[in-house]
Amino acid sequence: MRLGLALGYWGRGPSADHVPLAIEAERLGYDSVWTAESWGSDAFTPLTWIAARTTRIRLGTAIAQMAARSPTTTAMHALTLDHLSGGRMMLGLGLSGPQVVEGWYGRPFPKSPLTATREYVDVVRQVLRREGPVELDGRFHSHPYRGADGTGLGKALKPITHPLRAELPILLGAEGPKNIAQTTRIADGWLPLYWSPTRPQAYEASLTELPEGFLVAPMARAHVCDDVAEGLLPVKAMLGFYIGGMGHAARNFHADLMARMGFEEEARKIQRLFLEGRREEAVLAVPDAFADEISLVGPRERIAERLESWRKGPVTDLLILSPDPRTLRVLAELNA
Repeated sequence: MRLGLALGYWGRGPSADHVPLAIEAERLGYDSVWTAESWGSDAFTPLTWIAARTTRIRLGTAIAQMAARSPTTTAMHALTLDHLSGGRMMLGLGLSGPQVVEGWYGRPFPKSPLTATREYVDVVRQVLRREGPVELDGRFHSHPYRGADGTGLGKALKPITHPLRAELPILLGAEGPKNIAQTTRIADGWLPLYWSPTRPQAYEASLTELPEGFLVAPMARAHVCDDVAEGLLPVKAMLGFYIGGMGHAARNFHADLMARMGFEEEARKIQRLFLEGRREEAVLAVPDAFADEISLVGPRERIAERLESWRKGPVTDLLILSPDPRTLRVLAELNA
């Protein structure tokens, strides 16, 4: 099981520690570093900055939002950064949810998410393989564009730039069972939002036939500390925001996932409190048990014991979310 460093996205401004953390992770032997985006900083620019300061560590987006860019634009970003970094790029993609897609990007959330994802990946693959002009008679991503409001003059094109790698890895952030199952068929890897090594049954039906070399790369917040309850507070804060605030009361993929993992009553309570404006109560309503099983928190000995359970399942890459260099060092020593 390889280790990756998950940096997430910026808050109100650039994070001064991201580049130093990436440099330290590379020194410690981490295999990859990952950036993200929500509705502020983008995923590709910080990753390019990190690429210029490192030499070996692989570079991933976790995740780049599909609604933010046409698939050809995303492919251009990926092939450009792959060239500049010497073949270190990994492209992590996700649909996000209706609130972000329609509220931030001003685009309709696809009525058939699986079809939209499949078409998007198809177009990106065509660009990267450069076997011919990009052509797709799609429902969501037609190339050339054939809509009634078009000119009819669109021409199928292939990229001027020759991609460095035709099979640049594509990973998908998928949460629903059908979406996960499709991911195993059309992508090179999967970026689970929450992974509990003690609840393999939550995803078992979707992972029955994993292709050889398929990547399973969940993110886990980690913190080496003496007080487990205190160390779990950032995990609970993150869960409170995602489960309560990242979606509508009637359609929240994160809350639905928590429910499928055995915490339905708690997930709906967190949603209700958050939507009522009682955010601190929503965070406190996150069960310690759930926060604990999807993270690595506590003394070194406790983390060492729990790390073994992560190694026993299908996880190939564990993406560590931690701003603490000591924690990154301990994880590297324990995973050596």
